[in-house]
Amino acid sequence: QVQLVESGGGLVQPGGSLRLSCAASGSAFSIFDMGWYRQAPGKQRELVARISSGGSTNYADSVKGRFTISRDNAKNTVYLEMNSLKSEDTAVYYCNAAWSAMNNWGKGTLVTVSS
Repeated sequence: QVQLVESGGGLVQPGGSLRLSCAASGSAFSIFDMGWYRQAPGKQRELVARISSGGSTNYADSVKGRFTISRDNAKNTVYLEMNSLKSEDTAVYYCNAAWSAMNNWGKGTLVTVSS
């Protein structure tokens, strides 16, 4: 198992930027595929972006060109750089680590995009 702690959420105006971080415990971070998911009020949790252990990335269509996922294996951390934020990006953002049968979640960090 790996413990995940998200940070970096907050209130931002439309058009603004935020960077989320997810710090992972343990020494096997590099083997995990890492992802950011989000859940808006009244909606299901959805994938935002994923980065594989090898560094391949994929994004939800709604965030392509605005969000960037990256990882620093030396720091056991995955990031989500979010630019040109929109009100519809408002949600709780969750970090996920997956490998084999293991699937771990953080507790989430709230991002609110509002003027």
